[in-house]
Amino acid sequence: MAEDRELKVRSLLDAVRAEGRSALTAPEGKVIADAYGIAVPGEELARDVEEAVSYAARFGGPVVMKIVSPDILHKTDAGGVIVGVEGAADVRAAFHTIVDNARAYAPAARIEGVQVQELLPKGQEVIVGAVTDPTFGKVVAFGLGGVLVEVLKDVTFRLAPVDADEALSMLDSIRAAEILRGVRGAPAVDRWAIAEQIRRVSELVADFPEIAEVDLNPVIATPEGAVAADIRVILARSVPKPRRRYTREEILASMRRLMEPSSVAVIGASNEQGKIGNSVMRNLVDGGFAGEIHPVNPKADDILGRKAYKSVTDVPGEVDVAVFAIPAKFVAAALEEVGRKGIPNAVLIPSGFAETGEHGLQDEIVAIAERHGVRLLGPNIYGYYSTWQDLCATFCTPYDVKGGVALTSQSGGIGMAILGFARTTKTGVSAIVGLGNKSDLDEDDLLTWFGEDPHTECIAMHLEDLKDGRAFVEAARATVPKKPVVVLKAGRTAAGAKAAGSHTGALAGDDAVYEDILKQAGVIRAPGLNDMLEYARALPVLPAPQGDNVVIITGAGGSGVLLSDAVTDNGLTLMEIPPDLDASFRTFIPPFGAAGNPVDITGGEPPSTYEATIRLGLEDPRIHALVLGYWHTIVTPPMVFAELTARVVAEFRERGVEKPVVASLAGDVEVEEACQYLFERGVVAYPYTTEKPVAVLGAKYRWARAAERLGAEGPSGRAVVGDGRDVGGRSMS
Repeated sequence: MAEDRELKVRSLLDAVRAEGRSALTAPEGKVIADAYGIAVPGEELARDVEEAVSYAARFGGPVVMKIVSPDILHKTDAGGVIVGVEGAADVRAAFHTIVDNARAYAPAARIEGVQVQELLPKGQEVIVGAVTDPTFGKVVAFGLGGVLVEVLKDVTFRLAPVDADEALSMLDSIRAAEILRGVRGAPAVDRWAIAEQIRRVSELVADFPEIAEVDLNPVIATPEGAVAADIRVILARSVPKPRRRYTREEILASMRRLMEPSSVAVIGASNEQGKIGNSVMRNLVDGGFAGEIHPVNPKADDILGRKAYKSVTDVPGEVDVAVFAIPAKFVAAALEEVGRKGIPNAVLIPSGFAETGEHGLQDEIVAIAERHGVRLLGPNIYGYYSTWQDLCATFCTPYDVKGGVALTSQSGGIGMAILGFARTTKTGVSAIVGLGNKSDLDEDDLLTWFGEDPHTECIAMHLEDLKDGRAFVEAARATVPKKPVVVLKAGRTAAGAKAAGSHTGALAGDDAVYEDILKQAGVIRAPGLNDMLEYARALPVLPAPQGDNVVIITGAGGSGVLLSDAVTDNGLTLMEIPPDLDASFRTFIPPFGAAGNPVDITGGEPPSTYEATIRLGLEDPRIHALVLGYWHTIVTPPMVFAELTARVVAEFRERGVEKPVVASLAGDVEVEEACQYLFERGVVAYPYTTEKPVAVLGAKYRWARAAERLGAEGPSGRAVVGDGRDVGGRSMS
């Protein structure tokens, strides 16, 4: 029974901790393995030579002998492991050698004896383990095992615990997955047996937060099963204090008042140009915010023609948001007044907190906010924009182009890059939010809100870290089925766990864990800032694909080759053109062109050839997405190509046929205008690049698969959410 096994393990762990130890010995590891059904070989602890001879004889074949010492973690380094020992004489010799080696390696080490273990048959060595990640908590790992594990680093991670199917999926997530299926005549391993080892380890660490690391390395996988040759368990020195969590309803209630306020107070509002308090006031007033704007400044009677208040507690009526534009040292006192006033949200623009080493000051404001039930955005931020409310609560340049893209950033500089990109590309946004130090509100709060916000179609987030990775994953899993979530995770080269006590811990570098767990959550990870921004503006433009078949139609053979490479690089499938479709394409292609895929219509063709082949691609239900490669010629000028393409796509959309269409335009500067024209009409087009349009298409496919939308279409071809709205929040009725 589960209760019995947990009681047995709890008793063992308490005893180990009582001795002041953090590492379990091999016999103690076996107790845990047996309790959780983790398959390990038969073994016994021999405390003297004669016991070793007796146990080896009982196993009836070659054995493995290992030193057992609570003070020696890495037994091989100590010369404490001998494999394939057989016969009484050899067992005696091995026993003495192991003990002598251990004493030489660590003279003060306590030696409890020598473990005598059944020798496992030859098989494929894999590693199964678990670590405690600072962001995501308990994480289970799987990869190739043995001596190559830390060289190849072919490992994949998941949040623990995992179910049987998720554990099995890990076997296909490593680069060497085919080895497990059998190559060069080698038999396939028992995949379910490996998955069961993963599942049971994940259960173990989920049940016992004090277990920091578990290592099964190697696990010997054969066609008949999977057995861990060695189990290592390491306890944490301390268990971190759990972060305060809010319910979904509490998050939505406070976020609604933050993003859709009726009344805003500006603490530190000023009439003096150049002051942050003046810039925030001007942006709110000039931006056309229809709600109440209350300046707070004890030294002014009015600011920008509005009555000023000495304290926020003097402001009449309810206030939804207090924007702080005062020096850091005055924030705590003002926040106490915000709390007494019952204002639910404080937007802290000031710097001078944890980012400058003033952790005590930041802890103080967090404590004040928690005491009064105030949610904090910041500190150390540029503010935020909620465009559909005409709200520009920032000291930066205003932005008022309304649309479906929500953008967040941890950095002010990145926030301004977002703003400039949006203006240059005419991207409509629903919100731009700075997060700064994330003393309270963070990505999971925003994701919860934007997931429900009818104005938001796509969410893109720049982050340097996550305070609570599990809360973020939970919010992402709730949001991804409705709309895409794009993340730019900075710090890919950050060092991993340097002081790890296990192979798994050494492999669990920050980025390796982020990569797999963000993927597990269905998030689209952008490789760079421009990619994140392009995905954000393009994904709402493209309809969801109905299947995997991608066809390239190009006017230039060279572009066709590069586009084909990009399709493969983005995990997409070039359709194998069936004979009847091939014949149909050939009716429009000159004899020196090429059917197949890519379909090369050649560069000298008139607009009618482009139109006929694009029509065919949209008309045939076996084709699910089109990639167009245009080559600038006088025969078919850029705007002619753009207009005919947009017209044909619109015609099919009216007929209820929507497929994602992306285009790469090569040519003189006129192709830039043509691309903008296409983008505005539902075709994602880029000049001078074959990689970018296909990368966007690949991102759309990744979302469709994660959201289980591949093929799940509404009548218009746009992906439909459960309440009958499409991903843009528009009613389908």
